[in-house]
Amino acid sequence: MGFPKGFLWGGATAANQYEGGYLSGGKGLAVADTLTGGDGIHNIPRKFIVEMPDGTRKTFGGRDEIPAGAKAIVDPDTYYPSHVATDFYHHWKEDLALFAEMGFNVYRLSINWTRIFPNGDDAEPNEEGLKFYEDVFKECHRLGMEPLVTIYHFDCPLHLANEYDGWVSRHTLEAFKVYAKTILTRYKGLVKYWLTINEININTNFMMNGVHEHISNKKNAEQCRWHLFVGSAYAVKTAHEIDPENKVGLMIAHGASYPYSCNPEDVFAEIESSHEGKWFYGDVQVRGYYPAWKVKQLEREGIEIQKEPGEDELLKEGVVDFYSFSYYSSQAVAAHPEEHGVSEGNQTRGVKNPYLEASEWGWTIDPLGLRINLNQIYDRYQIPMMIVENGLGAIDKVEEDGSINDDYRIDYMRKHIKVMKDAIEIDGVDLMGYTPWGCIDLVSAGTGEMRKRYGFIYVNMDDDGNGDLSRSRKKSFYYMQKVYKSNGEDID
Repeated sequence: MGFPKGFLWGGATAANQYEGGYLSGGKGLAVADTLTGGDGIHNIPRKFIVEMPDGTRKTFGGRDEIPAGAKAIVDPDTYYPSHVATDFYHHWKEDLALFAEMGFNVYRLSINWTRIFPNGDDAEPNEEGLKFYEDVFKECHRLGMEPLVTIYHFDCPLHLANEYDGWVSRHTLEAFKVYAKTILTRYKGLVKYWLTINEININTNFMMNGVHEHISNKKNAEQCRWHLFVGSAYAVKTAHEIDPENKVGLMIAHGASYPYSCNPEDVFAEIESSHEGKWFYGDVQVRGYYPAWKVKQLEREGIEIQKEPGEDELLKEGVVDFYSFSYYSSQAVAAHPEEHGVSEGNQTRGVKNPYLEASEWGWTIDPLGLRINLNQIYDRYQIPMMIVENGLGAIDKVEEDGSINDDYRIDYMRKHIKVMKDAIEIDGVDLMGYTPWGCIDLVSAGTGEMRKRYGFIYVNMDDDGNGDLSRSRKKSFYYMQKVYKSNGEDID
């Protein structure tokens, strides 16, 4: 009963939101380094400043389509939150010690591609970057934590985005293969848990994957997806060849979704939405092939994906060992969404669910949706699962005595951990780990804000880059410490 012995408890971060040191140690520029901040509460998007093919400059929203030939740049007069973020690069020993104090036995982090290959496709890797992560992994082990490493987490090298159209290009895929093999080889014995591509289903746009024309040219979007799948399968197969002890998972943004009503049109709209947004990506990476409905869709739309010989076989050979996913919220789906209010969460849109409350940023709070997800995924695939992102983004107040009483976050965590336990005890799902998102404050991916905080550890930094980056424990730190050290038995 309860969480199994050896359950993996920890937290999750991403290099482009947490690491900082954006040009330190030989690191090159990633697309994320050219994204400004935004304001999620007031619906002000993150932006790119780009040089157009004619030499003029224009500004585009982070999710906008950027014209072919345009190049994102770093403007010296503009603030970019990723450049410092919350500076793990210079605080890693302090932060890892705090994680260990909280009771982590696993820590999820990502490797920044351009810290290893500054342009993404350099002839030789950057030794200083390789050594940095090696030191981090060794310290994790010294403190009793297994590293869980994401190979690619929304940090397409800027050179590959600007010059090769990101993941639309086979050149980017081939560069990724070199990068993946390099780190899998270097960290053999130091890392045994890997994730290939973060939230592979979120988007094919410039912000995530360096793709310029992803709306007006659907073939670009489909070619990008194919290259991502092939890259993921290559990483899985290579990881197993380098070290048979390696365990490799996919990573999908998997929010729960419900038909808005029992109207059959709403029910079928939800089925189509889940096919497109979630199950397609899981089916390819767990089963090793495109589902029939997707093949038919591509035929109808006249889209022929460009493949190299052996890539279909590679998808079958590179299926994952476990299914990992992010879960923050849920959404309702309607056949006619314009008739209902909009609900957003983790860069997805649905219609408002009248039965659920929402966070300050409008993300629905739905603990039972997590149990529903766990059941649906396990029923479909019958492989182990790991929840590698989950948490509440909120504005935290520092009291005069320095305390941060984030009881709202504790309440959120308690309810979600309770349904995880129910899914294991009552439903029999095979859940192997839990790494809540932003275990320490970092930059929001969707809005570039610091005030949207997820962490159990507070970092003194604001939306404009002001602050001394000092760390302090929130009330939730001690709650999670209690949960982790009791292996999930003490959650009240």
